[in-house]
Amino acid sequence: MQQLVLASNNAGKVREFQELLAPFHFQVIPQGELGIPAAEEPHPTFIENALAKARHASAASGLPALADDSGICAHALDGAPGVYSARYAGIDGDSAANNQKLIASLQGQADRGAHYLCALVMVNSANDPEPLIVQTRWYGQVIDVAQGDGGFGYDPHFFLPGLGKTAAQLAASEKNQISHRGQALRELITQLQIRAQST
Repeated sequence: MQQLVLASNNAGKVREFQELLAPFHFQVIPQGELGIPAAEEPHPTFIENALAKARHASAASGLPALADDSGICAHALDGAPGVYSARYAGIDGDSAANNQKLIASLQGQADRGAHYLCALVMVNSANDPEPLIVQTRWYGQVIDVAQGDGGFGYDPHFFLPGLGKTAAQLAASEKNQISHRGQALRELITQLQIRAQST
């Protein structure tokens, strides 16, 4: 098993990455278990924040690191909350308050389309000149009334018309197959395999 530091203390993300990476023989270690504090996320784009978090975790641990920056982007709100998704209603990251603010912001909007975006970055070291970077999207709609008790964050309000369910109503295995994070991780694994074959 190859050790990999995950630059996140979000329990939901940690669980998803552990499930997704286990078949590829990665031992995912949350940075909090190593006493690594969260990195600053001052950047306006998901990719810049993910790269900053990955480099920070790798520098502090001396191990390869994986970081994602993800959030929900409402089309009628010019992509908001975007990189501020986890702290949309304040810095404490309260999911219920974040959902309430998003729903309030969309009142009167005909377009309820939205997508989750995941920027995923992996570095072999803090100064890795060739980080692996992927960015993927998962499209749906924001609904006012929460449905389902799975997932986390905005999942109970993220409705998938093709399935007739919210992200929170999906089994973990089903969500991992189609989510923005699942898509990004599969693309990252493909890049890892290509890199391994060429060396």
